[in-house]
Amino acid sequence: MTRLFWRFALLVVLAIALASCVIYFTFSRLFGDPLEHIARDQAAGQIFLLEQYIDQAPADDWLPRLNKVREVSDVALELQPLSIVLPALPTEARAQLLRGAVVMDVGGKAFYRRVDATGARYAGSEDDVLHAQNLPIDVGQALRMEAIRFAVIALCLLLPLGWWTRAHGRSLAALSRMADDFGQGDLAARAQVKPASSIAPLAGRINEMAERIGSLLEARRHLLLSVSHELRTPIARLEFGLALLDERHGGLDPALRRRVDAMGADVEELKTLVNELLGLMQLDHAPALPRQPFAVAPLLRDCMAAVLPRQVEAGIADDLGELRGDPRLLARAIGNLLGNAAKYATARIALSAVREGDALRIVIEDDGPGIPAGQREQVFAPFYRLAREQDHATAGHGLGLAIAARAVALHGGAIAIDDSPLGGARFTIYIRV
Repeated sequence: MTRLFWRFALLVVLAIALASCVIYFTFSRLFGDPLEHIARDQAAGQIFLLEQYIDQAPADDWLPRLNKVREVSDVALELQPLSIVLPALPTEARAQLLRGAVVMDVGGKAFYRRVDATGARYAGSEDDVLHAQNLPIDVGQALRMEAIRFAVIALCLLLPLGWWTRAHGRSLAALSRMADDFGQGDLAARAQVKPASSIAPLAGRINEMAERIGSLLEARRHLLLSVSHELRTPIARLEFGLALLDERHGGLDPALRRRVDAMGADVEELKTLVNELLGLMQLDHAPALPRQPFAVAPLLRDCMAAVLPRQVEAGIADDLGELRGDPRLLARAIGNLLGNAAKYATARIALSAVREGDALRIVIEDDGPGIPAGQREQVFAPFYRLAREQDHATAGHGLGLAIAARAVALHGGAIAIDDSPLGGARFTIYIRV
C-alpha cells in the first residue's frame, strides 16, 4: 500500500499548495499584497521617524532634520525628482505616491514618499520624492515561517493518513488474496477483514457473493457427476440389449440393421459425452498435478500419429527438451486440438513446436473456416459451440477445447487463438518449462 500512501501524500501536498496560492491571491485582491504588509510592518520604525519627527519640523527646519537623521541612521534617505520616480512605478503605486502615501518597494528594501504636494517645505519640494533605502526588511524570514507552517500542517495531515492507509492496505490485501485464491479454485476462501475496517461492508458482500458462487458451482458439480454416473447404467443396458439383439438376430434385414447400427452409434456418442464430462469434472477439481519429467518431442509425434486419416504437417524442433507434468494429460490436450483441427480442416493440418528460452510454444493450425475473433475466448467454455453449419454438421459436444484448456492450465500454460496463414484457426500453446 506504499503506492496508495504516496499518491494520497502527493494529493494532500498539492491541495495545501493550491490553497496557499488561492489565499494569497484572494488577500492580495481584498486587502493588498501580504508581502507588502509584512515589509511595511518591518519598516514601521523608519516610517514613524519620517512622519513623527521629520514631518513635524517647521517649514524652514524640514531639511536640517532630514540631514540629522541621515547622520545617525543606517537607512539611506535621498531626494529624487518626481518626474524620474513616477515612470519607474506601477500605475497603482503612482496614484498612491501622488496622494502622498508611502509606497513600498519590497524587492529593493525601500519606500518612496513625496516631500509634499504644495511646496510648503522648501522651494520646489512639491517636485521631490524622498527615497528611503537599506531598510531592515527581510521578507524571506516571513516566507520561511510560512514554509514551516506549511510543513507542519502537511505532517499533521500525512501522519493520520499514513496510519489509515496502512490499515486500509491490510484490508485490501486480504481482499486481494481472497480473490486470487477463489479464482484459483479455492471455493472456501473468504476475506478476513476487521469489522472496524472501512471496507468491511464491501468484504462482507464479496464473501456473500463467494458463498453463493461456491454453492452454485458445488451444486453444478454434484449435478453433473450424478447425471454422468446415473447415465452409465442405462447406457450399459442399451449396449447389452443391442449386443443381445445382434447375437440372437444376426440375419436382420438391411433396413433394421441400419437402424440398429444407428442406435449403436448413438450409444457410443452418449458414452463419449459421459466420459468427457467426467474427465472435465476431474480436471476442474484435480487436487494436484503429478509431476514427472517426460520428453516433449516424442509425445507430439505420437499425438500426430493418432490423427487419422489426416496427414499432419510437422515442424517439431529437436531441442524441445523435457517438461515436468502429466504426459497423458498433455497428450490428451494436444490430441483434442488436433482432433478439432481435423474436423474443420479442408486439406491441411500443421503442428509445430519450438523452445523459446524457458518457454515452450506449440502451434496447431488448419485451413478450415477459422473462429470469429469475438468468440475465441468463449470456445473454451464447456458445451459452447459456434452457431455455424459446419459446427452442427460435425460430431462433438463442446467439451474437447474446455478439456484442452484446463489440461494446459494445470501445466502452468495457456492457449491463444488467432488466424492461421493456412486460412483457418491457429491454436498456440505457451508453457513455461
